[in-house]
Amino acid sequence: MDVAAADGGTADGKAKVKDYMTRDVATVSPDATVREVARRIAESDEHNGYPVCDGRRVEGFVNARDLLLADDEEPIFKVMSQDLIVAHPDMDVNDAARVILRSGIQKLPVVDDAGNLVGIISNTDVIRSQIERATPEKVGKLMRTLESIHDTKVEQTRREVSLADLTPTQGKVYADELEGRIYELERGLAEPLVVIDCAPRSDESDLLLADGHHRVMAADKIDVEDMDAYVILVDDDVELGMQKTAQKEGLETLDDVKVVDYARHPLVETTKRLQ
Repeated sequence: MDVAAADGGTADGKAKVKDYMTRDVATVSPDATVREVARRIAESDEHNGYPVCDGRRVEGFVNARDLLLADDEEPIFKVMSQDLIVAHPDMDVNDAARVILRSGIQKLPVVDDAGNLVGIISNTDVIRSQIERATPEKVGKLMRTLESIHDTKVEQTRREVSLADLTPTQGKVYADELEGRIYELERGLAEPLVVIDCAPRSDESDLLLADGHHRVMAADKIDVEDMDAYVILVDDDVELGMQKTAQKEGLETLDDVKVVDYARHPLVETTKRLQ
C-alpha cells in the first residue's frame, strides 16, 4: 500500500483532503464473494468499486474490471488490488488531485495514521474543491467592499444559522443545480454560507444571505434547518444595497425564491453553444 504523502499536513490554511472527502464510505469484506460484490455494483447508481476492509483497516480495492473473469464464488481478497494508493486526511487537496490525475484512478481511500479508513475522495470531489474553495476569499473581498462603500468597520465570525432566519437576496435558483447541492449536503460536503448580520447588537439579528442560495434551497428541500456560515457583522445603522434589492423584489423568506425548472443554468447553455 502506497501512501500519497507522509502526512500531507500544511500550516498555511490550504484546503485539505478532509475538507472534501466523503466520510460515510461503502465498503466490502475480504470474505465477500465475487457474486455478492458484482450484484452491489450492478444495483448501485454511484459505485463501480469499493474499498475492501477488515473492520476499519483497508486491505485493498476492488472494481468492476477485477470481477469480469473471476469465478462467482471466489472471495474478494483473491481478486482485489492490493497495490493501493491512499491519501491522508491532512493531505493538501491539490496533491490529491495530482495523484488522481497521474495514476488514472477515480477514487482515493483516505486513511489515518493507523491505516484505518476515514473517508474517500474522488476526482469529482477534487474538481469541486477547485471551483468552490474560494469561499474565505469571497468573505474577505465582501468585507473589504462593505468597509470601502459604507466607510465602516466590519467583523467576521463563523456559526450555525437557522434557515428560517435568513432573508434571501437572489430571486431565483436553478433546479438542475439543486440536484448537485443535495448530493453534497447528504454527504457532508457543502461549503459554508456567507451571511451578513445587519443588526449584530440586536436581540433579533437581521440575516441577509449573501452567498449560498442554491445550498440553502437544497437544504430546505431535504428538511435541513441549520447550516454552517461565515457571518459578517455590520453596524446597525448601515443600510446595504442587498437589503434594498431584497425589499424591491419582495424577498422576505426562502418561500419567495423561485426554482427555475424550465431552463438549465446559463453556464450549461453557454457550454453547449461553444461545442
